[in-house]
Amino acid sequence: MIHHFPKENGQWFNLVDNPLKTVDFTSEIIQSHNWPDAADHRRIAGLRDKALEYRKQGKLVVIKGLCAGLFEMTQRIRGMENAMLDPFLYPGESDLLIGIITDLKIAFWKMALKELHDVVDVVSEADDYGSQESQLIAPDQFRTVFKPHLKRLIKEIKKAAPEAFIFFHSCGNIRPIIPDFIEIGVDILNPVHITANDMDPKQLKKDFGNDITFWGGGIETQEILPFGTPGQIKDQVKKNLDVLAPGGGFVFNTVHNIQSEVPPENIMAMWNTLEEFGTY
Repeated sequence: MIHHFPKENGQWFNLVDNPLKTVDFTSEIIQSHNWPDAADHRRIAGLRDKALEYRKQGKLVVIKGLCAGLFEMTQRIRGMENAMLDPFLYPGESDLLIGIITDLKIAFWKMALKELHDVVDVVSEADDYGSQESQLIAPDQFRTVFKPHLKRLIKEIKKAAPEAFIFFHSCGNIRPIIPDFIEIGVDILNPVHITANDMDPKQLKKDFGNDITFWGGGIETQEILPFGTPGQIKDQVKKNLDVLAPGGGFVFNTVHNIQSEVPPENIMAMWNTLEEFGTY
């Protein structure tokens, strides 16, 4: 896969090429692809020492995975159009590809957590299943195509690090599949995309607050944080703290990354409000 950064000093990249986009999508092609060695120990070189150092400082230790999520990786490998059509046109080959990606992830986690399981607090995986309006794929399609593999992945992570919490990032309106995440063992949901349809924080807290921790939803990053006034920022942070924090199960975080053009005074307004009101 080839990527490029479209903006100097930007915080995101665009995909330029997909390795299996134009090939015949057969099981032979999929299996013969030059897949990486996910269990190469060099991937975690030095991480145990860093984790121990952070632990001594009283910090939470979070470790991220090998690559993007199952759905996203099919897009990167096959291209978006193919990735959306493959489960319908080539269901067997699609399932094989998703299974291989899952196997690679499991191989990485078994290797990494064998060394790090006792110094890691949170294990992070991610896959974006939502858009601003709805889901990128139908909930039933998620349950048929991706959920069995995701369940297998989480089961293996929990087996390798039974004391760690499973953090799962999924942007957009994912309201219909939050119960599925809970069912397969997700402990923490991020980024809690509060401006997407059906992602009202009050309703999310009411429906799922006893079953999952919300890590995010502190302030939205599309309008208020970059373009709002410090007063507007304070109001939204306070409002979301009042909704999501009671009873525990909440870690304050912005809905998404803070981009470089966000005024420093807006960041400080968010931070100062959190320090004033964000305690139990």
